[in-house]
Amino acid sequence: MQTVRPVTKPTKQRKMLYQAPDHIRHKHLAAHLSPDLRATHLAKSLPVRSGDTIRVMRGDHKGTEGKITRIDLKKYRIYVEGLTREKVDGTTIQLAVHPSKVMITRLNLDDKWRKKILERKQKAQKKPKEPTKKPKLETVQELPETAELKEPSEEKITAAKKPPKKRTTKRRKGAKKAVTAKEETKAEKAEEEKKPKAERKRPRRRAAKKTEEGEE
Repeated sequence: MQTVRPVTKPTKQRKMLYQAPDHIRHKHLAAHLSPDLRATHLAKSLPVRSGDTIRVMRGDHKGTEGKITRIDLKKYRIYVEGLTREKVDGTTIQLAVHPSKVMITRLNLDDKWRKKILERKQKAQKKPKEPTKKPKLETVQELPETAELKEPSEEKITAAKKPPKKRTTKRRKGAKKAVTAKEETKAEKAEEEKKPKAERKRPRRRAAKKTEEGEE
């Protein structure tokens, strides 16, 4: 079964509203019921129909009451008796009102299908809600008073006190040799610096030159 995702884009919402079929358009023309009707029928809102008496709750014509004469499904508007306006040329026209600005004070129950809708809503409200199942709590077994708690042995205590062994990383043989060679050269240089200049060893280049002169 395909799941219907909610449309969030305003352009798509507007398109769905203007391209909706008649049975969905009828649902969009719902209005709130008065407190008396809400108490008797146990319903908050209901789609308006011609013959219902309504009261305008918002706008310039707030407080006016009258019967619905005509419903325009294409423009989502309703027309009420007595809600008119005079044009400049003197002619009177009816004003259109959106059903969201209206409250139903009296219902037209001539249609048997509308009565069945109200009965179905009453049954849904009167039906008791099923209580949510609470998770069962696990019972904890209590120890008897005579039972003695065992003390941990000394071996376990000593094992817990001992610190963990540190892991030592092994170096390669070549790295050790390189370190020792550097240390030896540094020690030799330090010893030669301590000796007087006459006793110090001359560099190899000068010795090589002397050997060449001797051969000549």
